[in-house]
Amino acid sequence: MMKSPSDASLSIVLTGSGGAGVMTAGQILLDAATTCGLYGLMTRSTGPQIRGGEAAAMIRLSSKPVQSPGDRFDILLALDFDNVQRFADELPLDSASLIIADPAAGEIPDFLKNTGAAIGLVPMSKLAKGVKGGRIAMVGLGVLARVMGLPETEIIAAVATSIGRKKPEALVASEAAVLLGANAAPDVAVPKLPLPDAPKQGRWSITGNEATGFGALRGGVKFVAGYPITPATEILEWMAHALPQCGGVLLQAEDELASINMIMGASYGGAPSLTATAGPGLSLMVESLGLAVASEIPLVVVDVMRSGPSTGIATKSEQSDLNIAVYGLHGDAPHIVTAPLSVGDCLLTAQWSVHLAETFQTPVIMLSDQSLGQARVVIDRPEEIAFPSKRLVPEAPVAGYERYAATESGVSAMAIPGLPGGQYTADGLTHNTRGTPSSQAKDHVGQLDKRQRKLDASDFGAHWAEIDGEGELAVLTWGSSSEPLREAVAAARAGGIKVKLIALRLIAPVQPALLAAALAGAKRILVIEQNHTGQFWRYLRAHYELPGEVIPIRCPGPLPIRPGEAFAHIQKGAQA
Repeated sequence: MMKSPSDASLSIVLTGSGGAGVMTAGQILLDAATTCGLYGLMTRSTGPQIRGGEAAAMIRLSSKPVQSPGDRFDILLALDFDNVQRFADELPLDSASLIIADPAAGEIPDFLKNTGAAIGLVPMSKLAKGVKGGRIAMVGLGVLARVMGLPETEIIAAVATSIGRKKPEALVASEAAVLLGANAAPDVAVPKLPLPDAPKQGRWSITGNEATGFGALRGGVKFVAGYPITPATEILEWMAHALPQCGGVLLQAEDELASINMIMGASYGGAPSLTATAGPGLSLMVESLGLAVASEIPLVVVDVMRSGPSTGIATKSEQSDLNIAVYGLHGDAPHIVTAPLSVGDCLLTAQWSVHLAETFQTPVIMLSDQSLGQARVVIDRPEEIAFPSKRLVPEAPVAGYERYAATESGVSAMAIPGLPGGQYTADGLTHNTRGTPSSQAKDHVGQLDKRQRKLDASDFGAHWAEIDGEGELAVLTWGSSSEPLREAVAAARAGGIKVKLIALRLIAPVQPALLAAALAGAKRILVIEQNHTGQFWRYLRAHYELPGEVIPIRCPGPLPIRPGEAFAHIQKGAQA
């Protein structure tokens, strides 16, 4: 078992049926721990029905930043056992764990008892009924506070923030229920996290989807059109409130086809634009993405990936849209694909993606996923980064304007409608430098070369990847797999293993010279990703010269890659 090089963490999972208040309770617990000075991560798991079914709120707390689930749970609080068996693979417990359950919920399922975890029975439903307006979730929070060593006052304060001051009777009931739960908590020893003497200020509690929206605003997005789809909907919900405050507009489209075409039209008119979707929606947008490439209209499509194909498991994560994002457009259609490396990194990657789209006048597909988008993390305030480049436009009336001029950089000035002399045709037909449709080979090849040159000859800067450490063993990954691997690499180093971590934020276009420099000296490379067929490994093999022995490790969803699992792969790779 991996020993974490950082301070100890504590992992808690709350389970219950729809309406039991699991997610709200999990959020309150995270908020209370944050006010006590702890860092934390909350991920969620729900059934295929998305709403109204079984739910699990999974929380990891630490005195140091954490952005990856742990290897096991210290505490499981079951508000009831309805369909809890559906989470069996997602609830690693052992003999050092504690299960807190209500005897009124019935017999504890065998898969939980067989873990050897200690069991503490608390009549939570009975206690809740003893309070007018009492809720079992509030009783459960009181139990957790006492067991974990969190002050009940902080739980009550977080409840007040959550339900608001407009419901004083609910707050009174919740406070009573929390105190009842605390006094009824089982006397079972659980490792407790030391609470800082002075809680730090200025930390953020943010989800990946919220961070994506905020990053888009920082990048200058002024128009968003989208159609709700799990697990990307929260980006649209967040931006619906935030965008108008920044002078922007959000429109709910009738479907994904409409949303991609709407943002293309808005961008053609001069407004940096974005849409958010998931794999099924991206499939519908592919034809219009090709039009955006051909007409060189900048836009950003955020794909919050989920398990596929087809409907798959809409509420679970998987890095399986890489192939469609990179190869899905018909014809030779060079474009950009990015991927955030953590929940917090969704902000930087979204901002950077807008910058890239506007600078290179091309579509950017940003591959987030459910494990990032719907997770909430407590982090230090991110550094503010400015990207000074902007869309190249003519500054004054022009004569003989050539929208698609064959410039050295491949980027040509894009006139905003209404500029005198700036009229041009922007469609999907092969065209000449003025935009006039053409079937001549010289125009077709000339424009193919121009669009490819924009990306091949460009410097994408230091943000293309995060590189850490040295060693003949290298771990190569991308996107949401990066954080559990970062933790595993740190543990390996603490154990004397020299290993380098390379996490790609820029998937396309390829950067062979940069990756070759990053891999210099590596004799064995572990390529680790979360999908069934090794899409990332096959993509690397097609476009890069990888030195030494390459070992592909693919872990399909819906289960997350955990640090201990990754550590085992690193340990094995070091011994090979």
